[in-house]
This record gives sequence, structure tokens and C-alpha cells, in this order.
Amino acid sequence: MSFNDIFKSSFLENVSEFSMIDTFIGLAAALVISLFIFVIYKKTLTGVMYSDSFALTLVGLSLVTTLVIMAVTSNVVLSLGMVGALSIVRFRTAIKEPVEIVFLFWALAVGIVIGAGMIPLAMIGSAVIGIILLLFANRKIHNCPYILVLELKNEKTEEAVLQILKQSAEHYIVKSKTINAAGMELTAELRTKDAGTAFVNRIHDIPGVENATLVSYNGEYMS
Repeated sequence: MSFNDIFKSSFLENVSEFSMIDTFIGLAAALVISLFIFVIYKKTLTGVMYSDSFALTLVGLSLVTTLVIMAVTSNVVLSLGMVGALSIVRFRTAIKEPVEIVFLFWALAVGIVIGAGMIPLAMIGSAVIGIILLLFANRKIHNCPYILVLELKNEKTEEAVLQILKQSAEHYIVKSKTINAAGMELTAELRTKDAGTAFVNRIHDIPGVENATLVSYNGEYMS
């Protein structure tokens, strides 16, 4: 073993094993597609709370995944070590909306596909996914689900309330009914024929209705 062999660095030798041009092209493609995902996320947002940090995460996730996959595909030993390293990573951030999982997997998939060198597949697949999400996000909702919580005096008031619900709601079902000394509390799940909520005012005007609360319902408030 010579003096040069002692100080021979396998790390420096690996520097020449990848192409700078391919790296920049891959990262640039990942950036462009991740920005497209960012735009689709903003366009398809159904709630009113927009998260800047989550949108930035989508861009960063694509870039980081691309970089990792490029390194893994160029070195088999590194790929085995990377699998072991990533297996101990745990993500504990709560997902606010189920659709956010789709965007996270989309960003990951883009990074994996681009890192593997299949940029056209990433572009075509992202375009198709984006169009599908836009079509479903912009579809018209003909009826709106709500939860109606009422505080009533007596059974006669209940009958008057149910009569208005039959006229105003496309469908309703009583979910719970609690009776106490002061009266009763009625909870109903309903779907309106349109986005109007004026029927709640008519219910509140009924003699014997102490309180009427209408809550937008997306399936997460009650089981």
C-alpha cells in the first residue's frame, strides 16, 4: 500500500459518479412540477383556512425526494443505507383534510419518478392528476349537509319544527333527542335543497323555540 493509497478518499471519487447537468435538470423539473402541484392545491382548496407551510412543504418534498432518489439510483450500497435511515423517521404532523394526503403522495411520487430519470412520465401524470382534481373540486354541489341543534319547550313545538324541515330540507333525520325539566334538545342531520338557510329564521320564530343553531356538517362533527 503506497502513501497515496492511505489518503485515497472514496468520498471524493464518488463526486465524479454523477452528472451536474442531470442534477440541475432533475431539480428544475421537480421545481416546475411541484409549483404546479402548489397551484392545484390552492385552486382545489375547499376550506377557508389556507396553509402556507403545507403548500411550501409540497414544493420542498418534491425537491428533497428527487435528490434522494438520484443518490440512491447511482449507488446500491447507499440505497441500502438510505432505506435503513428513512425507516426510523416518524412524521407526527396532523393532517387537517383527507385530500392533503393526496397532495403529499403526489409530491413524493413526482420526486421519485423524476429522480429515476422519467421526467416525461412525471409531467404527463401530474397534468392528468391536476385536471382530474380541478374537475372534481369545481363541480357544483346541489345540496348542503348541516347539523341543526334546537332547544324546544314542548312536543307541540317539535311538531311545528319538523313540519318546516319537511318543506325546506331535501332530506333530514333526527340524530338525538334529549328531554329534561326545561324542555328538550333536538339534533337533526339534514340536506338543504339549495344553499339558503332562511328556514332557520322561520324555525326560531316558532313559539316555544328557545334556541336554533345550524352547523355546516362534513361528517367529522358527529359519528
